[in-house]
Amino acid sequence: MLLEVCVDTIEGVWNAVRGGAGRIELCSALSEGGLTPSGGLMSAAADLPVPVYVMIRPRAGFFHFSEEEEKIMARDIEMALSLGLAGVVLGAQRHDGSLDRDMLERLSSKATGMGRTLHRVIDTVPDPIADLEVAIGLGFERVLTSGAELAAEQGLPLIRKLVEAASGRISIMPGSGVTPENAGKIIQATGVRELHTSCSVVVADSDEELSFAPAGGLKQTSEQRVKEMVQAMNKVQKS
Repeated sequence: MLLEVCVDTIEGVWNAVRGGAGRIELCSALSEGGLTPSGGLMSAAADLPVPVYVMIRPRAGFFHFSEEEEKIMARDIEMALSLGLAGVVLGAQRHDGSLDRDMLERLSSKATGMGRTLHRVIDTVPDPIADLEVAIGLGFERVLTSGAELAAEQGLPLIRKLVEAASGRISIMPGSGVTPENAGKIIQATGVRELHTSCSVVVADSDEELSFAPAGGLKQTSEQRVKEMVQAMNKVQKS
């Protein structure tokens, strides 16, 4: 069992490591679903004792990327590679909604020697099973998915189908709304070996209410929640 924690601050990174995360997905703007982190944050994460995969997504919104956006993504991959980070997290689709195989192949060529995760673009395509084969053909290591639902717990039927279709050729990693409380259910219902979560909690940044503060409050990765996730996953493994 392996826990991947998505984080967008250096403090969150270290909370995840101390809590027992097996891998980090490094982002900025988790409130937007995760965007490419700054070069400074990538550099700060380069010496972590666990593998770090960098989100490569230049903006929020749909996953139809222009030629200029592809160039930005290629440069960001090259930066992650130059810093010695373990992998990248990618996704792109055509205007018909299917995976943009050609763009993903070009971007993957920039990540030679790095691991690759296909992100939740898979949850937006018309035929996830067909595009799973595209991901396998491109050599992706895993697919991050919520089963095309807002939360993985509601997407268990599709996640289970993806696991069956993968037949061990690629890892299926549930994410979105994964908690210590439902981790066991998700693992037992699907047979997955990896889970993805932020393990975040709302923290008080100050006593003042700011008009531009994040809706619902500032979120930060919790070392304690990471530990609880690891314990929940280990409990299923031992059962």
